[in-house]
Amino acid sequence: MTRFGSVLRVCAVMAAIAGSGIVSAQSVLASGSDAASVPEDDVVVVTGSRIDRAGFQAPTPTVHVTAEQLAIGARANVAAALNDLPQFRATTSAQTTGTNTGAGQAPVDLRGLGITHTLVLLDGRRLVSDNDLNTIPTVLMRTVDVVTGGASAAWGSGAVAGVVNIVLDDKYNGLELGAEKGISSFGDNASTRFQGKVGAGFADGRGHILVGGEYYDSDGVIPKASRSRIGRWATISNGDGTFSLVPNVGFANAARGGLIMSGINKGKVFGSDGTLHAFDVTKTIGTNAIGDEAPSNDDLSPLVTPQRRYSALGRVSYDFSDAFKLTGELRHSRMWNNYIWFGDHNRGNLNISVDNAFLPSSVRQSMLSANERSFTMGRFNSDLSYSHIDFQRVVTQGTLAADGRFGVGSKEFRWSAYYSYGAYDTDIKTPGFLLTQNYANAVDSIIDPTTGQAVCRSRAAGCVPINLFGEGAPSQAAIDYVTGTPESHSRQTLNIGGVSLRGEPFSTWAGPVSFAIGGEIRREKINTSVGALDAAGAFTSFSFSPLHGGFTVKEGFGELLVPLAKDVPLLRNLELNAAARVSDYSTSGSIWSWKLGLTDEVFTGFRLRATRSRDIRAANLTELYTQSSIGYNNLTDPATNQSVYVQNIGGGNRNLKPETADTWTSGFTYAPKFAPGLDLSLDYYNIKIKDIITSIAAQDLVTRCFNGNTALCSQISRDSSGTITQTRSGYVNLSRYKTDGIDAELSYRVPLDRIVADAPGVMRFHLAGTWVNNLAVDDGVSTIDYVRSQGYSFGLGVPKWRVNGSVGYEGAHAGGLLRARYISSGSYNSTVNLTNNHIKAYTYFDMEAHTRIPTDKMGALELYVNVSNLFDKKPPVSSLYSPYYDVIGRFISVGARVKF
Repeated sequence: MTRFGSVLRVCAVMAAIAGSGIVSAQSVLASGSDAASVPEDDVVVVTGSRIDRAGFQAPTPTVHVTAEQLAIGARANVAAALNDLPQFRATTSAQTTGTNTGAGQAPVDLRGLGITHTLVLLDGRRLVSDNDLNTIPTVLMRTVDVVTGGASAAWGSGAVAGVVNIVLDDKYNGLELGAEKGISSFGDNASTRFQGKVGAGFADGRGHILVGGEYYDSDGVIPKASRSRIGRWATISNGDGTFSLVPNVGFANAARGGLIMSGINKGKVFGSDGTLHAFDVTKTIGTNAIGDEAPSNDDLSPLVTPQRRYSALGRVSYDFSDAFKLTGELRHSRMWNNYIWFGDHNRGNLNISVDNAFLPSSVRQSMLSANERSFTMGRFNSDLSYSHIDFQRVVTQGTLAADGRFGVGSKEFRWSAYYSYGAYDTDIKTPGFLLTQNYANAVDSIIDPTTGQAVCRSRAAGCVPINLFGEGAPSQAAIDYVTGTPESHSRQTLNIGGVSLRGEPFSTWAGPVSFAIGGEIRREKINTSVGALDAAGAFTSFSFSPLHGGFTVKEGFGELLVPLAKDVPLLRNLELNAAARVSDYSTSGSIWSWKLGLTDEVFTGFRLRATRSRDIRAANLTELYTQSSIGYNNLTDPATNQSVYVQNIGGGNRNLKPETADTWTSGFTYAPKFAPGLDLSLDYYNIKIKDIITSIAAQDLVTRCFNGNTALCSQISRDSSGTITQTRSGYVNLSRYKTDGIDAELSYRVPLDRIVADAPGVMRFHLAGTWVNNLAVDDGVSTIDYVRSQGYSFGLGVPKWRVNGSVGYEGAHAGGLLRARYISSGSYNSTVNLTNNHIKAYTYFDMEAHTRIPTDKMGALELYVNVSNLFDKKPPVSSLYSPYYDVIGRFISVGARVKF
């Protein structure tokens, strides 16, 4: 079937679903129907546009998610709640956070194009914390508006996949306090949340103050192996060109206490008393082994990182007159914790001499009898060098904004101006990594012939010899000598200001013409310093790199809304929406983005919409300014059929040019008069990104060069014999991304007294789905389509279908909701020839129930319960950090709110 045929087929399927009335999930309004469901004074600001005319509906598809809907499932943060929606691809599963140096961040990723392609805003303004929703108090959010199409012309760089705009409840009056406790069906991942907000007017209503905050504490899940389908799974070669996902896998070249890899005692492990026993594994395949004694980081490292955070925001506004309003806002948040991380192990690379001071005499004698002078050993260093990560992320941002209006003749114009400054501080310490030279000194120990004591052969100042033979053998003094603490201290700052002017200067026969013009200027800087040991390259396997740099961008934008026809058959309200923006970057020069859109009300309640846009993304601070980082990789060189151990140089690239994206969207919304409360929307999207900014793994660099991408061959150095001596794989403009698919949504709100006389309450039904035709990455030589490749943690894969459905009831004193989340069948990783690659279709169920107890003295007390993964459905095997599957199990939370 042709691609056009596929699109038609999906349109027909979604239309059939809509017509059937089989619906479910939280009620999320399409932009085509929001005017009927949101108070009139709340539809002026349209996230997909700069036009602020009341009643205007942008041609770019927009989803509105309320604070109540975000609470379903008791997710740890707003990003995790949004990732339940079909348009998003989570960075990890809905419940987890990454355990790397980005732990504690909560980014969102529209369309699976990467988190740098989704622009996050707070009330239409940029955040110093970029795409991190943990820094904003959830309790203050009124809605989250999601523009599911390119919006660079309206909002600037980064809005290639779309915009997530968090809208605060700035008109809230009253006091609300809440508390919540949660725990998983495994008895872990215990969490506590406290939140509160207060809003009040003053000066006879001319002023308003809003203050709110929340605190969240989660124990996380430690270790990964606590989930039998998650920890200790690995991809293993079958020896015939195929691979399999296999359980109970660990290291084949390391063991707790030390594994001898050569000589007469090869294959034996040092016990805690220094004696040898056979390595108890059932099978060894390369550097992997299957069996209980084969150690794995999964035995100790977290599945879900423990985290603690608080966030607070205060806002004061004052109307000096009917034509001038001033607003001040201050936001502050902190995320921190200290937990076990991962080990710095010896994977068969330790050389032990026969005269080592700590070598058991029985082992020494067996070596001497075999005329052996040394052996190699692998060691799982859980008792020696298993690091913790101690981190905090602190954000402070202040904003001053002014809004006003003035008249010219009979016309009124509206203006806005703002300035914002923010600082994002990140401090990370990771104690427990091996110091290369100190470790070498300590390992090579001998018995001093004079004193009879163990000493370092090198006699280096301060050296403490280390005993590596048996788990628990290293002394604390030796551990202190051979390990150190990589550390990084970073400050990222944002200075941004802007002005805009909007109005309706004249009208045509079809209605008023609206415009918005303005300009913005921002300065972003980052300054990352590292510890003295990092700077000296003292660590063996891990260290931080410094990062210093900044850029300035000056932007001018304009947008126009022109009515083309009104009250004409089939053209009841035809409007053209056009926007353009020029962005002048100090790093890459000027670049244009633009948008053209059409909307038309064909008949009452039925609207067509279409947009064509050119969107941009300029390189961010990390991609531009990361200093050179040095690592070493074992590579397979297909040009020489050799395995080589090669230095790799990474880092930023100041010559990166901006990405450009061409985006099409088209669809319709329908809110029929004959069925009040029914809203339907369907949209097709097509996004192509050129010159995408990415980095390439060293092995991929070599492989792609061999496959014919000659542009990458310049990043590989070889000696006179053709052997690789160095690779350079920093950020480059490389791939082209392309994705297209269909979003569809149906919601229905019906008072029960329409069905049964005097029946109380309202029923809500909702259905939302996304069908992805392709998500392809082209490096100029080969193309890989990642649709259906959906189990691999670090891939780009997306399911073919994701559908959410819910049914809920809301009465005067109680309510509830049942939600289903459907993920179509697919593969674990379509780029690998796995014998057990198939993942069946999955459906998860969540529920929420609440009751309100009015009191005369205390206002209203609300009690609620949330359950995610209601039936405790197990995830696919080896789905560690999968973006789509529940790796935690059933999670239950109960809470209470009191409102005054």
